[in-house]
Amino acid sequence: LEGTENRIAVARRDFIAAVERYNTEIRTFPGRIWHMLMYSDMPIRENFEATAENAEQAPQVQFR
Repeated sequence: LEGTENRIAVARRDFIAAVERYNTEIRTFPGRIWHMLMYSDMPIRENFEATAENAEQAPQVQFR
């Protein structure tokens, strides 16, 4: 279970980084021109952040 949670955390981190790169690219030169010419139907993506306390850490599981 902990391995699955870690993979989810890594995927979430990678997704957020990709969204940040995409948003930066379409807001700066020359990416802004390419976006207007070729990808005008693709919207700017929202960037999400964890809202729960300690959401980036996997919970500790204790076995008895």
